[in-house]
Amino acid sequence: MKSEGNGRSPSIQSKGSTGSYASAQLVEDVPRFDGKIRSNVNSIFIRYLPAFISKRLDGRHVLQKAITNTGWLLADKVVRLLVGLGVGIWIARFLGPEQFGMLSYAVAFVSLLGVLATLGLDGTVVRELVRAPEQKNEILGATFLAKFLGGILTLLLAVIAIQFLRPADFQVRWLIAIIAAGTTFQSFDVIDFWFQSRVESRFAVYAKSSAFLLVALIKIALILNNAPLSAFAFAASLEILLGAVGLIIAYRMAGHSLLRWRVKAQRIRQLVSEAWPLALSSTAVLVYMRIDQIMLGEMVGDREVGVYGAAIRFSEVWYFIPVSIIVSLAPSLVELRRVNVDLYYERFSNLFRLMMGIALAISIPVTFASGYLARTAYGNSYEGVAQVLAIHIWATPFVFLGVAQSPWNLNEGLTRLALFRTVSGAVANILLNFLLIPKYGAAGAAVATAISYALAAVFLNAFSKRTRRIFFLQLKSILVVPSRI
Repeated sequence: MKSEGNGRSPSIQSKGSTGSYASAQLVEDVPRFDGKIRSNVNSIFIRYLPAFISKRLDGRHVLQKAITNTGWLLADKVVRLLVGLGVGIWIARFLGPEQFGMLSYAVAFVSLLGVLATLGLDGTVVRELVRAPEQKNEILGATFLAKFLGGILTLLLAVIAIQFLRPADFQVRWLIAIIAAGTTFQSFDVIDFWFQSRVESRFAVYAKSSAFLLVALIKIALILNNAPLSAFAFAASLEILLGAVGLIIAYRMAGHSLLRWRVKAQRIRQLVSEAWPLALSSTAVLVYMRIDQIMLGEMVGDREVGVYGAAIRFSEVWYFIPVSIIVSLAPSLVELRRVNVDLYYERFSNLFRLMMGIALAISIPVTFASGYLARTAYGNSYEGVAQVLAIHIWATPFVFLGVAQSPWNLNEGLTRLALFRTVSGAVANILLNFLLIPKYGAAGAAVATAISYALAAVFLNAFSKRTRRIFFLQLKSILVVPSRI
Protein backbone atom coordinates (compact mmCIF):
# COMPACT_ATOMS: atom_id res chain seq x y z
CA MET A 1 0.00 0.00 0.00
CA LYS A 2 1.23 3.44 -0.82
CA SER A 3 2.41 5.48 2.07
CA GLU A 4 0.51 8.57 3.09
CA GLY A 5 1.64 11.79 1.60
CA ASN A 6 2.65 10.35 -1.79
CA GLY A 7 0.91 12.68 -4.16
CA ARG A 8 0.07 12.03 -7.74
CA SER A 9 1.72 13.71 -10.65
CA PRO A 10 0.19 17.13 -11.39
CA SER A 11 -0.28 16.12 -14.99
CA ILE A 12 -2.69 13.34 -14.09
CA GLN A 13 -4.11 14.46 -10.77
CA SER A 14 -7.87 14.85 -10.74
CA LYS A 15 -9.32 18.17 -9.65
CA GLY A 16 -12.30 16.38 -8.19
CA SER A 17 -14.80 18.25 -10.33
CA THR A 18 -15.34 15.43 -12.79
CA GLY A 19 -16.04 12.92 -10.05
CA SER A 20 -14.68 9.68 -11.49
CA TYR A 21 -14.39 6.74 -9.16
CA ALA A 22 -12.58 4.45 -11.55
CA SER A 23 -10.13 6.94 -13.05
CA ALA A 24 -9.04 8.20 -9.65
CA GLN A 25 -8.60 4.64 -8.47
CA LEU A 26 -6.59 3.66 -11.53
CA VAL A 27 -4.34 6.71 -11.27
CA GLU A 28 -3.46 6.02 -7.67
CA ASP A 29 -3.20 2.25 -7.89
CA VAL A 30 -1.62 1.41 -11.26
CA PRO A 31 1.27 -0.59 -9.70
CA ARG A 32 -1.14 -2.47 -7.47
CA PHE A 33 -3.50 -3.35 -10.31
CA ASP A 34 -0.61 -4.71 -12.33
CA GLY A 35 0.98 -6.51 -9.43
CA LYS A 36 -0.27 -7.56 -6.06
CA ILE A 37 -3.97 -6.88 -6.49
CA ARG A 38 -4.14 -8.59 -9.86
CA SER A 39 -2.47 -11.65 -8.42
CA ASN A 40 -4.81 -11.74 -5.44
CA VAL A 41 -7.85 -11.34 -7.67
CA ASN A 42 -6.92 -14.26 -9.88
CA SER A 43 -5.96 -16.51 -7.00
CA ILE A 44 -9.04 -15.89 -4.87
CA PHE A 45 -12.08 -15.71 -7.13
CA ILE A 46 -11.32 -15.49 -10.84
CA ARG A 47 -9.10 -18.58 -10.99
CA TYR A 48 -11.97 -20.97 -10.20
CA LEU A 49 -14.47 -19.51 -12.65
CA PRO A 50 -15.32 -21.48 -15.82
CA ALA A 51 -12.77 -20.97 -18.56
CA PHE A 52 -15.13 -19.11 -20.90
CA ILE A 53 -15.83 -16.55 -18.16
CA SER A 54 -12.27 -16.11 -16.94
CA LYS A 55 -11.13 -15.66 -20.55
CA ARG A 56 -13.51 -12.72 -20.98
CA LEU A 57 -12.14 -11.17 -17.79
CA ASP A 58 -8.52 -11.44 -18.88
CA GLY A 59 -6.87 -8.02 -18.78
CA ARG A 60 -9.98 -6.29 -17.39
CA HIS A 61 -8.43 -5.52 -14.04
CA VAL A 62 -11.03 -3.01 -12.84
CA LEU A 63 -13.81 -5.52 -13.49
CA GLN A 64 -11.80 -8.28 -11.82
CA LYS A 65 -11.33 -6.12 -8.77
CA ALA A 66 -15.04 -5.28 -8.67
CA ILE A 67 -15.95 -8.97 -8.91
CA THR A 68 -13.51 -9.84 -6.17
CA ASN A 69 -14.80 -7.04 -3.97
CA THR A 70 -18.36 -8.24 -4.51
CA GLY A 71 -17.22 -11.77 -3.72
CA TRP A 72 -15.83 -10.70 -0.35
CA LEU A 73 -18.99 -8.78 0.48
CA LEU A 74 -21.22 -11.66 -0.57
CA ALA A 75 -19.11 -14.15 1.38
CA ASP A 76 -19.50 -11.97 4.47
CA LYS A 77 -23.24 -11.69 3.99
CA VAL A 78 -23.70 -15.40 3.32
CA VAL A 79 -21.96 -16.15 6.60
CA ARG A 80 -24.22 -13.63 8.29
CA LEU A 81 -27.25 -15.14 6.58
CA LEU A 82 -26.51 -18.67 7.70
CA VAL A 83 -25.18 -17.94 11.18
CA GLY A 84 -27.36 -14.90 11.87
CA LEU A 85 -30.57 -16.54 10.74
CA GLY A 86 -29.86 -19.69 12.73
CA VAL A 87 -28.90 -17.86 15.90
CA GLY A 88 -31.74 -15.37 15.45
CA ILE A 89 -34.32 -18.15 15.18
CA TRP A 90 -32.83 -19.80 18.26
CA ILE A 91 -33.10 -16.53 20.17
CA ALA A 92 -36.71 -16.07 19.02
CA ARG A 93 -37.65 -19.57 20.21
CA PHE A 94 -35.83 -19.05 23.49
CA LEU A 95 -37.40 -15.68 24.26
CA GLY A 96 -40.89 -16.42 22.98
CA PRO A 97 -43.14 -14.03 21.01
CA GLU A 98 -43.66 -11.52 23.84
CA GLN A 99 -40.02 -10.95 24.83
CA PHE A 100 -38.77 -11.28 21.27
CA GLY A 101 -41.33 -8.65 20.33
CA MET A 102 -39.93 -6.31 22.99
CA LEU A 103 -36.41 -6.80 21.67
CA SER A 104 -37.56 -6.26 18.06
CA TYR A 105 -39.44 -3.15 19.12
CA ALA A 106 -36.31 -1.73 20.80
CA VAL A 107 -34.14 -2.45 17.76
CA ALA A 108 -36.71 -0.86 15.42
CA PHE A 109 -37.04 2.18 17.67
CA VAL A 110 -33.29 2.83 17.74
CA SER A 111 -33.03 2.17 13.99
CA LEU A 112 -35.49 4.96 13.28
CA LEU A 113 -33.32 7.44 15.13
CA GLY A 114 -30.08 5.80 14.05
CA VAL A 115 -29.94 7.83 10.85
CA LEU A 116 -28.54 10.60 13.04
CA ALA A 117 -25.51 8.36 13.61
CA THR A 118 -24.96 7.96 9.85
CA LEU A 119 -26.12 11.39 8.61
CA GLY A 120 -26.50 9.89 5.14
CA LEU A 121 -22.77 10.32 4.64
CA ASP A 122 -21.87 6.84 3.44
CA GLY A 123 -22.11 7.21 -0.34
CA THR A 124 -21.00 10.84 -0.31
CA VAL A 125 -17.86 10.09 1.69
CA VAL A 126 -16.89 7.15 -0.54
CA ARG A 127 -17.30 9.39 -3.58
CA GLU A 128 -15.14 12.13 -2.04
CA LEU A 129 -12.44 9.64 -1.06
CA VAL A 130 -12.26 8.39 -4.64
CA ARG A 131 -12.19 11.90 -6.08
CA ALA A 132 -9.52 13.17 -3.72
CA PRO A 133 -7.66 10.31 -1.99
CA GLU A 134 -4.84 12.67 -1.04
CA GLN A 135 -7.33 14.44 1.27
CA LYS A 136 -8.40 11.28 3.03
CA ASN A 137 -7.19 12.32 6.51
CA GLU A 138 -9.30 15.46 6.39
CA ILE A 139 -12.33 13.65 4.96
CA LEU A 140 -12.12 10.75 7.44
CA GLY A 141 -11.52 13.02 10.42
CA ALA A 142 -14.47 15.26 9.60
CA THR A 143 -16.77 12.31 8.93
CA PHE A 144 -15.73 10.54 12.13
CA LEU A 145 -16.54 13.54 14.32
CA ALA A 146 -19.86 14.16 12.57
CA LYS A 147 -20.92 10.52 12.97
CA PHE A 148 -19.76 10.35 16.59
CA LEU A 149 -21.79 13.42 17.52
CA GLY A 150 -24.70 11.91 15.60
CA GLY A 151 -24.41 8.75 17.70
CA ILE A 152 -24.51 10.74 20.93
CA LEU A 153 -27.58 12.60 19.69
CA THR A 154 -29.23 9.29 18.76
CA LEU A 155 -28.70 7.98 22.28
CA LEU A 156 -30.11 11.10 23.93
CA LEU A 157 -33.16 11.32 21.68
CA ALA A 158 -33.92 7.60 22.00
CA VAL A 159 -33.87 7.75 25.81
CA ILE A 160 -36.02 10.89 25.89
CA ALA A 161 -38.53 9.76 23.25
CA ILE A 162 -39.23 6.34 24.78
CA GLN A 163 -39.81 8.00 28.15
CA PHE A 164 -42.81 9.75 26.61
CA LEU A 165 -44.07 6.73 24.66
CA ARG A 166 -43.72 4.09 27.39
CA PRO A 167 -43.15 5.84 30.71
CA ALA A 168 -44.22 2.78 32.72
CA ASP A 169 -42.30 0.15 30.72
CA PHE A 170 -38.86 0.14 32.36
CA GLN A 171 -37.66 -2.97 30.53
CA VAL A 172 -38.25 -1.57 27.05
CA ARG A 173 -36.66 1.75 28.04
CA TRP A 174 -33.60 -0.11 29.35
CA LEU A 175 -33.31 -2.17 26.16
CA ILE A 176 -33.45 0.94 24.00
CA ALA A 177 -30.79 2.72 26.08
CA ILE A 178 -28.41 -0.25 25.73
CA ILE A 179 -28.90 -0.63 21.98
CA ALA A 180 -28.73 3.12 21.31
CA ALA A 181 -25.41 3.36 23.18
CA GLY A 182 -23.86 1.10 20.55
CA THR A 183 -24.57 3.59 17.76
CA THR A 184 -21.74 5.83 18.95
CA PHE A 185 -19.22 3.19 17.83
CA GLN A 186 -20.60 3.31 14.26
CA SER A 187 -18.46 6.41 13.79
CA PHE A 188 -15.54 4.06 13.07
CA ASP A 189 -17.34 2.89 9.94
CA VAL A 190 -15.47 5.72 8.21
CA ILE A 191 -12.61 3.23 7.93
CA ASP A 192 -14.91 0.92 6.02
CA PHE A 193 -15.66 3.81 3.64
CA TRP A 194 -11.95 4.16 2.95
CA PHE A 195 -11.67 0.51 2.01
CA GLN A 196 -14.81 0.79 -0.13
CA SER A 197 -13.31 3.72 -2.03
CA ARG A 198 -10.33 1.52 -2.90
CA VAL A 199 -12.60 -1.44 -3.78
CA GLU A 200 -10.87 -3.42 -1.02
CA SER A 201 -13.79 -4.40 1.19
CA ARG A 202 -12.10 -7.61 2.29
CA PHE A 203 -10.35 -5.75 5.11
CA ALA A 204 -13.66 -4.53 6.51
CA VAL A 205 -15.07 -8.03 6.02
CA TYR A 206 -12.28 -9.50 8.14
CA ALA A 207 -12.98 -7.01 10.93
CA LYS A 208 -16.75 -7.08 11.01
CA SER A 209 -17.17 -10.79 10.32
CA SER A 210 -14.84 -11.66 13.18
CA ALA A 211 -16.90 -9.47 15.53
CA PHE A 212 -20.13 -10.96 14.24
CA LEU A 213 -19.01 -14.57 14.70
CA LEU A 214 -17.64 -13.91 18.17
CA VAL A 215 -20.87 -12.26 19.30
CA ALA A 216 -22.88 -15.11 17.72
CA LEU A 217 -21.01 -17.50 20.01
CA ILE A 218 -21.74 -15.18 22.94
CA LYS A 219 -25.45 -15.21 22.09
CA ILE A 220 -25.46 -19.00 22.01
CA ALA A 221 -23.80 -19.01 25.42
CA LEU A 222 -26.49 -16.61 26.67
CA ILE A 223 -29.22 -18.95 25.47
CA LEU A 224 -27.59 -22.00 27.06
CA ASN A 225 -27.27 -20.13 30.35
CA ASN A 226 -30.84 -18.79 30.34
CA ALA A 227 -29.66 -15.18 30.23
CA PRO A 228 -32.13 -12.32 30.73
CA LEU A 229 -33.51 -10.29 27.83
CA SER A 230 -31.21 -7.32 28.48
CA ALA A 231 -28.15 -9.52 27.85
CA PHE A 232 -29.11 -9.86 24.19
CA ALA A 233 -29.34 -6.07 23.88
CA PHE A 234 -25.82 -5.80 25.34
CA ALA A 235 -24.64 -8.37 22.79
CA ALA A 236 -25.98 -6.22 19.94
CA SER A 237 -23.97 -3.21 21.11
CA LEU A 238 -20.91 -5.37 21.76
CA GLU A 239 -20.88 -6.47 18.12
CA ILE A 240 -20.65 -2.84 16.96
CA LEU A 241 -17.86 -2.14 19.45
CA LEU A 242 -15.82 -5.18 18.43
CA GLY A 243 -16.36 -4.36 14.75
CA ALA A 244 -14.96 -0.88 15.39
CA VAL A 245 -11.89 -2.36 17.09
CA GLY A 246 -11.38 -4.70 14.14
CA LEU A 247 -11.59 -1.83 11.64
CA ILE A 248 -9.00 0.14 13.60
CA ILE A 249 -6.64 -2.84 13.56
CA ALA A 250 -7.18 -3.38 9.82
CA TYR A 251 -6.52 0.30 9.14
CA ARG A 252 -3.28 0.16 11.15
CA MET A 253 -2.17 -3.02 9.39
CA ALA A 254 -2.74 -1.26 6.07
CA GLY A 255 -0.14 1.31 7.12
CA HIS A 256 -2.40 4.18 8.21
CA SER A 257 -3.01 5.94 11.49
CA LEU A 258 -6.09 7.49 13.05
CA LEU A 259 -3.81 10.09 14.65
CA ARG A 260 -3.30 11.66 11.22
CA TRP A 261 -6.98 12.42 10.81
CA ARG A 262 -7.78 16.12 10.79
CA VAL A 263 -11.07 17.84 11.56
CA LYS A 264 -12.07 20.98 9.69
CA ALA A 265 -15.45 22.60 10.24
CA GLN A 266 -15.61 23.61 6.59
CA ARG A 267 -15.25 20.00 5.47
CA ILE A 268 -17.97 18.85 7.88
CA ARG A 269 -20.34 21.51 6.54
CA GLN A 270 -19.56 20.53 2.95
CA LEU A 271 -20.16 16.82 3.53
CA VAL A 272 -23.32 17.30 5.57
CA SER A 273 -24.76 19.85 3.13
CA GLU A 274 -24.33 17.35 0.28
CA ALA A 275 -25.55 14.37 2.25
CA TRP A 276 -28.60 15.76 4.05
CA PRO A 277 -31.04 14.71 1.29
CA LEU A 278 -29.61 11.19 1.55
CA ALA A 279 -29.93 11.35 5.34
CA LEU A 280 -33.59 12.28 5.09
CA SER A 281 -34.04 9.61 2.45
CA SER A 282 -32.43 7.06 4.79
CA THR A 283 -34.80 8.20 7.52
CA ALA A 284 -37.75 7.63 5.22
CA VAL A 285 -36.42 4.19 4.27
CA LEU A 286 -36.10 3.28 7.92
CA VAL A 287 -39.60 4.58 8.55
CA TYR A 288 -41.17 2.09 6.18
CA MET A 289 -38.75 -0.65 7.26
CA ARG A 290 -39.26 -0.21 11.01
CA ILE A 291 -42.30 1.96 11.71
CA ASP A 292 -44.55 -1.05 11.17
CA GLN A 293 -43.02 -2.78 14.21
CA ILE A 294 -43.39 0.32 16.35
CA MET A 295 -46.99 0.84 15.23
CA LEU A 296 -47.75 -2.83 15.83
CA GLY A 297 -46.33 -2.52 19.34
CA GLU A 298 -48.38 0.57 20.12
CA MET A 299 -51.62 -0.46 18.36
CA VAL A 300 -51.77 -4.24 18.92
CA GLY A 301 -49.06 -5.38 21.35
CA ASP A 302 -45.54 -6.78 21.67
CA ARG A 303 -46.60 -10.31 20.74
CA GLU A 304 -47.67 -9.18 17.27
CA VAL A 305 -44.31 -7.41 16.92
CA GLY A 306 -42.66 -10.73 17.75
CA VAL A 307 -44.62 -12.53 15.02
CA TYR A 308 -43.80 -9.84 12.48
CA GLY A 309 -40.14 -9.74 13.52
CA ALA A 310 -39.90 -13.52 13.22
CA ALA A 311 -41.35 -13.44 9.69
CA ILE A 312 -39.16 -10.69 8.28
CA ARG A 313 -36.04 -12.55 9.36
CA PHE A 314 -36.68 -14.76 6.34
CA SER A 315 -37.51 -11.91 3.95
CA GLU A 316 -35.12 -9.07 4.87
CA VAL A 317 -32.16 -11.42 5.15
CA TRP A 318 -31.79 -11.23 1.36
CA TYR A 319 -31.41 -7.47 1.18
CA PHE A 320 -27.63 -7.72 1.43
CA ILE A 321 -27.42 -9.04 -2.14
CA PRO A 322 -28.19 -5.82 -4.06
CA VAL A 323 -26.17 -3.71 -1.63
CA SER A 324 -23.11 -5.94 -2.06
CA ILE A 325 -23.38 -5.76 -5.85
CA ILE A 326 -23.89 -1.99 -5.97
CA VAL A 327 -21.00 -1.24 -3.59
CA SER A 328 -18.65 -2.85 -6.08
CA LEU A 329 -20.24 -1.58 -9.31
CA ALA A 330 -20.88 2.05 -8.30
CA PRO A 331 -17.32 3.28 -9.00
CA SER A 332 -17.28 1.92 -12.57
CA LEU A 333 -20.79 3.29 -13.25
CA VAL A 334 -19.65 6.78 -12.29
CA GLU A 335 -16.76 6.58 -14.76
CA LEU A 336 -18.97 5.08 -17.47
CA ARG A 337 -21.42 7.99 -17.16
CA ARG A 338 -18.61 10.36 -18.12
CA VAL A 339 -17.32 8.25 -21.00
CA ASN A 340 -20.36 6.71 -22.73
CA VAL A 341 -23.92 7.66 -21.74
CA ASP A 342 -25.62 5.09 -23.98
CA LEU A 343 -23.55 2.27 -22.59
CA TYR A 344 -24.16 3.68 -19.12
CA TYR A 345 -27.93 3.22 -19.49
CA GLU A 346 -27.46 -0.17 -21.09
CA ARG A 347 -25.54 -1.24 -17.99
CA PHE A 348 -28.37 -0.02 -15.77
CA SER A 349 -30.88 -1.92 -17.89
CA ASN A 350 -28.86 -5.10 -17.45
CA LEU A 351 -28.46 -4.34 -13.76
CA PHE A 352 -32.23 -4.00 -13.25
CA ARG A 353 -32.84 -7.30 -15.02
CA LEU A 354 -30.22 -9.01 -12.92
CA MET A 355 -31.77 -7.65 -9.74
CA MET A 356 -35.28 -8.69 -10.76
CA GLY A 357 -34.12 -12.16 -11.73
CA ILE A 358 -32.43 -12.68 -8.37
CA ALA A 359 -35.42 -11.24 -6.49
CA LEU A 360 -37.92 -13.53 -8.23
CA ALA A 361 -35.65 -16.52 -7.66
CA ILE A 362 -35.97 -15.71 -3.95
CA SER A 363 -39.58 -14.54 -3.65
CA ILE A 364 -41.35 -17.36 -5.48
CA PRO A 365 -39.80 -20.28 -3.54
CA VAL A 366 -40.12 -18.50 -0.19
CA THR A 367 -43.82 -17.84 -0.84
CA PHE A 368 -44.56 -21.51 -1.40
CA ALA A 369 -42.29 -22.63 1.44
CA SER A 370 -43.50 -20.03 3.98
CA GLY A 371 -45.61 -22.51 5.95
CA TYR A 372 -42.81 -25.06 6.15
CA LEU A 373 -40.25 -22.42 7.11
CA ALA A 374 -42.46 -21.02 9.86
CA ARG A 375 -43.28 -24.42 11.38
CA THR A 376 -39.72 -25.67 11.19
CA ALA A 377 -38.12 -22.54 12.61
CA TYR A 378 -40.60 -21.44 15.26
CA GLY A 379 -42.99 -24.29 15.96
CA ASN A 380 -46.54 -23.50 17.04
CA SER A 381 -45.81 -20.60 19.39
CA TYR A 382 -45.50 -18.07 16.54
CA GLU A 383 -48.85 -18.49 14.83
CA GLY A 384 -49.26 -16.16 11.84
CA VAL A 385 -45.62 -16.07 10.74
CA ALA A 386 -46.27 -17.97 7.49
CA GLN A 387 -48.93 -15.54 6.30
CA VAL A 388 -46.80 -12.50 7.09
CA LEU A 389 -43.76 -14.01 5.36
CA ALA A 390 -45.72 -14.94 2.20
CA ILE A 391 -46.78 -11.29 1.87
CA HIS A 392 -43.67 -9.46 3.02
CA ILE A 393 -41.33 -11.39 0.72
CA TRP A 394 -42.90 -9.57 -2.25
CA ALA A 395 -41.31 -6.34 -1.11
CA THR A 396 -38.00 -7.93 -2.18
CA PRO A 397 -38.20 -7.20 -5.95
CA PHE A 398 -38.88 -3.53 -5.30
CA VAL A 399 -36.12 -3.28 -2.70
CA PHE A 400 -33.66 -4.75 -5.20
CA LEU A 401 -34.72 -2.32 -7.94
CA GLY A 402 -34.55 0.63 -5.55
CA VAL A 403 -31.02 -0.23 -4.44
CA ALA A 404 -29.95 -0.65 -8.08
CA GLN A 405 -31.21 2.86 -8.86
CA SER A 406 -29.35 4.50 -5.96
CA PRO A 407 -26.01 5.10 -7.78
CA TRP A 408 -27.95 6.62 -10.68
CA ASN A 409 -29.60 9.09 -8.28
CA LEU A 410 -26.18 10.13 -7.01
CA ASN A 411 -24.56 10.31 -10.45
CA GLU A 412 -27.35 12.46 -11.90
CA GLY A 413 -27.55 14.78 -8.89
CA LEU A 414 -31.15 13.77 -8.21
CA THR A 415 -30.84 12.91 -4.53
CA ARG A 416 -33.54 15.42 -3.60
CA LEU A 417 -35.96 13.85 -6.05
CA ALA A 418 -35.06 10.46 -4.60
CA LEU A 419 -35.80 11.93 -1.19
CA PHE A 420 -39.26 12.99 -2.34
CA ARG A 421 -40.06 9.49 -3.59
CA THR A 422 -38.78 7.88 -0.42
CA VAL A 423 -40.67 10.24 1.86
CA SER A 424 -43.81 9.66 -0.19
CA GLY A 425 -43.37 5.92 0.26
CA ALA A 426 -42.89 6.35 4.00
CA VAL A 427 -46.04 8.47 4.30
CA ALA A 428 -47.98 5.88 2.29
CA ASN A 429 -46.68 3.16 4.59
CA ILE A 430 -47.80 4.98 7.73
CA LEU A 431 -51.27 5.68 6.31
CA LEU A 432 -51.68 2.09 5.15
CA ASN A 433 -50.54 0.85 8.57
CA PHE A 434 -53.25 2.94 10.24
CA LEU A 435 -55.82 1.39 7.91
CA LEU A 436 -54.63 -2.23 7.91
CA ILE A 437 -53.02 -2.98 11.28
CA PRO A 438 -56.18 -2.65 13.43
CA LYS A 439 -57.99 -5.21 11.27
CA TYR A 440 -55.23 -7.50 10.01
CA GLY A 441 -52.40 -7.05 12.53
CA ALA A 442 -48.96 -8.15 11.36
CA ALA A 443 -50.27 -9.29 7.96
CA GLY A 444 -51.68 -5.81 7.36
CA ALA A 445 -48.30 -4.28 8.17
CA ALA A 446 -46.68 -6.61 5.63
CA VAL A 447 -49.13 -5.50 2.91
CA ALA A 448 -48.44 -1.85 3.74
CA THR A 449 -44.69 -2.41 3.48
CA ALA A 450 -44.84 -4.16 0.10
CA ILE A 451 -47.05 -1.47 -1.43
CA SER A 452 -44.96 1.41 -0.08
CA TYR A 453 -41.74 -0.16 -1.39
CA ALA A 454 -43.29 -0.54 -4.85
CA LEU A 455 -44.35 3.11 -4.87
CA ALA A 456 -41.06 4.58 -3.66
CA ALA A 457 -38.67 2.36 -5.61
CA VAL A 458 -40.45 2.09 -8.97
CA PHE A 459 -43.84 3.61 -9.70
CA LEU A 460 -43.22 7.16 -8.48
CA ASN A 461 -40.39 7.33 -11.04
CA ALA A 462 -43.10 7.56 -13.71
CA PHE A 463 -44.29 10.95 -12.47
CA SER A 464 -41.12 12.92 -13.20
CA LYS A 465 -39.63 13.62 -16.61
CA ARG A 466 -36.15 13.27 -15.13
CA THR A 467 -36.73 9.73 -13.84
CA ARG A 468 -39.09 8.39 -16.48
CA ARG A 469 -36.31 6.73 -18.45
CA ILE A 470 -35.27 4.79 -15.37
CA PHE A 471 -38.91 3.88 -14.70
CA PHE A 472 -39.22 2.27 -18.14
CA LEU A 473 -35.99 0.35 -17.60
CA GLN A 474 -37.34 -0.93 -14.29
CA LEU A 475 -40.70 -1.74 -15.86
CA LYS A 476 -39.00 -3.74 -18.60
CA SER A 477 -37.15 -5.74 -15.96
CA ILE A 478 -40.45 -6.47 -14.17
CA LEU A 479 -42.15 -7.49 -17.43
CA VAL A 480 -39.01 -9.36 -18.58
CA VAL A 481 -38.90 -7.52 -21.91
CA PRO A 482 -35.79 -8.72 -23.81
CA SER A 483 -34.95 -5.42 -25.49
CA ARG A 484 -31.89 -3.20 -25.37
CA ILE A 485 -31.59 0.57 -25.03
